[in-house]
Amino acid sequence: MSYENEIAVFARTVMNIDSSHDIAVTELSARGSDRVFYRVLWNDRTVIAIHYDTNRMENEYYAEIAVFLKKMRIPVPEMIAHDPAKHIMMLEDLGDTDLFSLGAHEWPERRILYQKALGAVQRLHKITEKNFPSQGVRLMNRFGPDLYLWEQDYFLDNFVKRYCDLTLDPGFEAKLRTELSGLSERLYMVPQVLVHRDFQSRNIMIRNSEPYFIDFQGMRFGNPFYDLASLLCDPYVSVPDEGRNELLSFYYVLSSQELDWDVYQGSFWDASVERLMQTLGAFGFLGKVKGLEDFFGSIPAGLDNLSLAASHVPSLTSLHDVILLCQAATG
Repeated sequence: MSYENEIAVFARTVMNIDSSHDIAVTELSARGSDRVFYRVLWNDRTVIAIHYDTNRMENEYYAEIAVFLKKMRIPVPEMIAHDPAKHIMMLEDLGDTDLFSLGAHEWPERRILYQKALGAVQRLHKITEKNFPSQGVRLMNRFGPDLYLWEQDYFLDNFVKRYCDLTLDPGFEAKLRTELSGLSERLYMVPQVLVHRDFQSRNIMIRNSEPYFIDFQGMRFGNPFYDLASLLCDPYVSVPDEGRNELLSFYYVLSSQELDWDVYQGSFWDASVERLMQTLGAFGFLGKVKGLEDFFGSIPAGLDNLSLAASHVPSLTSLHDVILLCQAATG
């Protein structure tokens, strides 16, 4: 369904655009969510409009989270207007350049942008449940054993079984789930902070050499390493091994350094396994169920990254076997 006319009327009202001026409303490419994005242009000015589906609860939270993050000096687009009844938001237009679009540039050129993004997200990670002003800011339920289990099931159902077309022996699957349960427990033991939850290259816009975060409606309290994993093991764009290690050290210096360096690295790889399972599950679901087959193109890199992450977690021997089976099935 198209909402161009409704968006144009909303823009005229909110931006006080005279009826004598033409407005162009252009639908932007799909992002794999239940939202439709538009660029509104008039008199050489632009804004971004979003029409969202309330069937996904998190979509209703975007506006108030955006206002909160702006107050906390986290780099996000300015929320210009929001009509909850019409399910329309209007935001500052940050342009079309994101970290993903810069993926072919040389690493030294990209490094500073990643460092800036990590510096900004580290400010987000300083917000704990104790110092979070919960009044007026709704969030999705915090990360915990149930959500980690859901992500692991999502991976097994939509990637291993649906995309790779594999059937796991019940005894083997039981052993795998025991290993993954241990992973969940380790992830939950890390002090919980506010996390973006989808902190990857397509959700970090670059304007005037500065990063801005978008698609933060799924923000919640959780493990900060989940955000680091999302960015540094991103299937969409390659980060060289030496660059990943350098950025891990960079964030470690920025943080409180309460964890020993070896424990810190182990926590990163634990979170990377979890995040990549969620991501591959999403690719399988979006491609097979939603028909968004472009996501299939990122599966080989995602699977390679999962293999790398799992190789750093000795307790996940069954998952390593699953990865080999998936690589054989899809290779």
